[in-house]
Amino acid sequence: MYLNCHSHFSFNYGTLSIKDLVARAKAAGCRNLALTDINTTSGLFDFIKECKKADIKAIVGVEFRNSDEVKYTVLAKNQNGLHEINRFLSEYLASGKPYPQKAPPFRDSFAIYPMSYFESNPTLDEHEYIGVRFWELTRLFKFQKHPAIQKVLAIHTVTFHDKITFNLHRLLRAISKNVLLSKLPKNEEACPDEIFVDIPTLIDKFTDYRMFMKNTALVINHCNFEFNTHTDKNKRFYTKNKETDMEFLRKLTLDGASNRYDITNAEVIRRIDKELEIISQMNFAAYFLMTWDIINYARSRGYFHVGRGSGANSIVAYCIGITDVDPIELNLFFERFINPERTSPPDFDIDFSWDERDEIIQYIFKRYGKEHVCLLATYNTFQRNSAIRELAKVFGLPKPEVDMYLRYPERAQSNEYMRYILKYAPLMDEMPNNLSIHAGGILISEEPLFNYTALQPMPKGFPICQWDMYVAEEIGFAKFDVLSQRGLGHIKMAVDLVRDNHRINIDIHQVHKFKKDENIRKQLQANETMGCFYIESPAMRQLMWKLRCDNYLTLVAASSIIRPGVASSGMMKAYIERHHDPHNIQYLHPRMKDLLEDTYGVMIYQEDVIKVAHGFAKMTLGEADMLRRAMSGKYRARMEFQKIVDKWFANCRAEGYSDELAKEVWRQVESFAGYSFSKAHSASYAVESYQSLYLKTYFPLEFITAVINNFGGFYRTEFYIHEAKRCGATIEVPDINESNMLTGIKGKTIWLGWIHIKSLEVKIVKNILDERNQKGRFLSFADFAHRVPIGLEQLIVLIRVGAFRNFGMTKKELLWEAHLLLHNNFKPSAYKEALFEYLEPESHLPALSYDPLEDMYDEIEFLDFTVGSPFDLCAEPVADTCTIDKLHEMLGQPVNIYGYLITWKSIRAKNGQLMGFGYFYDYSGKFFDTVHFPKTVEKYPLRGSGIYHLCGKVVEDFGFYSIEVEAMRKVELKPDPRSVSEPISDASLAFVISD
Repeated sequence: MYLNCHSHFSFNYGTLSIKDLVARAKAAGCRNLALTDINTTSGLFDFIKECKKADIKAIVGVEFRNSDEVKYTVLAKNQNGLHEINRFLSEYLASGKPYPQKAPPFRDSFAIYPMSYFESNPTLDEHEYIGVRFWELTRLFKFQKHPAIQKVLAIHTVTFHDKITFNLHRLLRAISKNVLLSKLPKNEEACPDEIFVDIPTLIDKFTDYRMFMKNTALVINHCNFEFNTHTDKNKRFYTKNKETDMEFLRKLTLDGASNRYDITNAEVIRRIDKELEIISQMNFAAYFLMTWDIINYARSRGYFHVGRGSGANSIVAYCIGITDVDPIELNLFFERFINPERTSPPDFDIDFSWDERDEIIQYIFKRYGKEHVCLLATYNTFQRNSAIRELAKVFGLPKPEVDMYLRYPERAQSNEYMRYILKYAPLMDEMPNNLSIHAGGILISEEPLFNYTALQPMPKGFPICQWDMYVAEEIGFAKFDVLSQRGLGHIKMAVDLVRDNHRINIDIHQVHKFKKDENIRKQLQANETMGCFYIESPAMRQLMWKLRCDNYLTLVAASSIIRPGVASSGMMKAYIERHHDPHNIQYLHPRMKDLLEDTYGVMIYQEDVIKVAHGFAKMTLGEADMLRRAMSGKYRARMEFQKIVDKWFANCRAEGYSDELAKEVWRQVESFAGYSFSKAHSASYAVESYQSLYLKTYFPLEFITAVINNFGGFYRTEFYIHEAKRCGATIEVPDINESNMLTGIKGKTIWLGWIHIKSLEVKIVKNILDERNQKGRFLSFADFAHRVPIGLEQLIVLIRVGAFRNFGMTKKELLWEAHLLLHNNFKPSAYKEALFEYLEPESHLPALSYDPLEDMYDEIEFLDFTVGSPFDLCAEPVADTCTIDKLHEMLGQPVNIYGYLITWKSIRAKNGQLMGFGYFYDYSGKFFDTVHFPKTVEKYPLRGSGIYHLCGKVVEDFGFYSIEVEAMRKVELKPDPRSVSEPISDASLAFVISD
C-alpha cells in the first residue's frame, strides 16, 4: 500500500533520505515500496539499490504536481513505463506548461489520481485508478454510487516519520515559499498522517474496503521494474561495430605515433599494443573515438584544448591528440586511467576556452542527438550555515542578528528562536535543495536517455539528467568532462594577435620544442611567469625559485607539491631539501630507492602509490590502482579496502619483508596517498604553462593583452597592465578613435578597451563602434556629438576618462562644450555626407587650471586604477633603503621600503592566530614578498590596497629572499586638486582585501 512515498529528493518537501526511507519501510514490514518524488526521478537508482539490499520490491514512479496541486501519481510497470514517464515529465519541464488534468494514455504505467478527482465525474481508462488514504475514507460516502468506485486503490503516503520531521517538513515548505512559518498556508503542507504505519495497522484501517486492497495488490503485481546496472549504457560504437571501431582507433594511433615518436621504438609499439588490447577488452574504443571526434571538431574551428586528468596516462590518447602529455617520458601508468580490475568507468577531462565551450557542447548535442545527450546534474545541498540562515528567515530574524549568532555561537542559546533553529538545522545538513549543473560532465547514451532519467532544462539551454555523477557511474555511464578555463582563452587570443600583428602562425601544440627552448628555460628560471597559467601566483613563483625550476619535469613536480595537503604535511619542505641534497637520502629498502629516486623518496604523485604497490608489494597494476582509489577515500567504508590491506601484507610476507618494514611502507603509502596528486594532471598543467611561457617569452605584449582581455587571472587587471609596462608597452586609456570593446595592441602600444570603464553603458559603446565602422573616424568632439546619440552623463564619463584627449582640448574645455552642445535635450542630427566637418561652437573660456593628478584620480574613479605610477600619488617622498636587486646582499639586515600592494593572503598559524603573506612592487616596478607574523598582523593590520611603508629584515629560505615585516603603515596620498586640500590615506584607490 506504500505507493506514494517521498524522499528528500522531493526538494524542500520530503524529509527522508533514500536509505532512511527504505530502512523504515523494512521495519514497518513492507515487502513492496514505491518511490514517487515530486516531478523528479533523482532518487530512483539509489532507491532500487537500497530496496534490493532490504529484499523489498522496488516500484518506481513520479508524483506530478502543478505547484502544490497534485494531478496524479504515475507508476512504471516496467522499463518501458519508466521511459514514457520520463518522456512525459521532460516534455512539460521543457515547455514550462502545467500538467494536464488527465494523464496521457500510458501503455506501460499506471496513473493514480487523488480522491478529489471524483469531483470531475471521471471515466477511468484501464490504466487509471483513484487513490484513497485511510484518513480520507470518511469522505468517500458521497461517491459510493459513482462507477469509478470500482477502481479505487488503498494507498498510503509517506513524507516524514515523526513529529520532529513533520516540523522539519513545514520549515522546508516555508523556505521554499519564502514566507514566515506563521504565514504558511495549511494547503501548502502535507497531512500530519503521512508517516510510516505498520502493515497490520494499515490493513486494519481498510478492513471494510477489501476491494480497494485487492486493486492495490493487482497494481503491485503488475509493476515489475528490473534494471541491470552492470551493462554499458554509453554509446556503443563510433563507427558501425566494435571491429571497425578498433581498426579506426589503431590507424589513428599509429598515424599519430609517427608524428609524436620514432616509430621504430619498440617500447612505443609495445605500449600502444598493450593499451589497445585493454581498450578492446573493456569496450572503450567508442569512448576514445568520440573524444577524438569532439577535439577534431574543435580543431576544425580553430579552437585550442588541453586534455588532462588520468586520461593523460594513455599513449593512445597522446598519439591521437587528446592530450599533449607524453606518458613514456613521464613513466605514467595506463592502469591509472583504465584497468580490467577497475569497476568504475574512466573519463577524459578536456578543457576548452571559456568562450568556446558552449559551441563544443552544442556540437555534441547535434552530432549524437538530443535524446541521447545530456549534461550531468549535481545536487546543491544545505550546509550548516546556509541551513541556519534559511531557517532564520522563516522565523523573521534580521540578518545582522543571525551573523552575530554565527560568529558567537555561545550567545544563541539565549534566543528562543535560535535554539529552535539550532535544533533543526543539523537535520538539514547535506539535504538536497535543488539540482544544478555539474562542472563539465556530459553523457552520451546508446539508448534514449528517457530509459534512465527525465531531462530538465537549464538556463543555457542544455538539459541535465536528474541524478549526479556517482549514480551515473554506478549504473554504467562513463562521462565526458568538457570544461572551460580562462587560461586557454588567453592562449588562443594571443596566438590570434600574433598572427594579426606579425603575420606568424603559431602551432601552440609543439610543446616538445618548447621544453628544449633555451629562452623559455631562462624565462622560467627568472620566474617571469605573471599571466602564465598555474605558475603565476606568488606561492607558485616562490616554490619554483626554491626549486631552481628551469625544466619541464621539475615544473611537473612543482605543480603537484604546491597543493595544500603536501605543504601542510611538511612534505613540500622535505622535497625541496632532498631536491638540493639528493645524495643524503635514507631509503627504507633498495627497492624503494629504485621506485622513488626521481621524487627523492617522497610520494608526491598518485602514480607513486601505484609504483610502490606494484614494485614493492608486487600487486598487479590493476590492484595497485584499486589501492590508490581506496587511499583517496573512495573505498574506505567498503569490504574491498580490507581485502587490499590483506593483499598488501600477504604479498610483503611472500617477498620476505619483515613485518616492521611492511607496516612502515604501508604507513607512508597511507599518509602520502591522502594528499598526493595525479602526475598526469600535474603534467597537463605544466604543458599549458609551457604554452603560456612560449608566448610570453617571444610575444610578451600580445600575450599580456590577451590575459587582460580574458580576465579571471590570479591578479587584478591593473597588475597585468603593470606587467605590460615592464615588458616595454605604452599603455593608453580608452580613445574614441582607437579603442574597441576589448583591449587592443598596435605595435608596442596597448589601447585599453571600453569594457574597463565603469558606468559606461554597453549600448553607448555599441553606438560608438557601429558609427565609427560605418562612417569612419571621428574628426572632432562636435563631430562625435552630432553623430552618436548620447546623454550628458555618459558623455561626461567619456570626457573624464580621457577618450577625447587627441582632439586638442583639455577635459575642462570639453566639459564646457558638452554642456553647450547638449543643453535643452539636444539630439544628434541624422548624419549626412558633408563636404565639411561639423564646426566646434565658438566659446571664449578663461584660462583653466590643470594638474596631472586630476587625470590619475579620474582613471581611478572610472577604471579602478591609474595607468601611471601609483607612487606619483604619494604625499611624502619615496626613499627606499634598499633595492630589490640587492636584497640577497642584505640577509638579516634591517630594511625600509615602500611597496604597492598586489595581493595579500591570510592563514592561520599553528597556534590559531592570523598571519599574512604580502606581495608588492616597489618604486622601480620590481616585485617582492613579505611575511607578517601574528604579532605584526595584530599591531599593524592591513588597511586595504595602496602604498605601504614597510620596516623589517631580509630573510631567506632555500635561496628565496623576502622581507619579514616588523612594522608598516599605509602612506597618505596627495589630494585630488579639484575636491580636497588635505592629504588622504584612503582614496578611491583603496579597496578592502578580505581575509
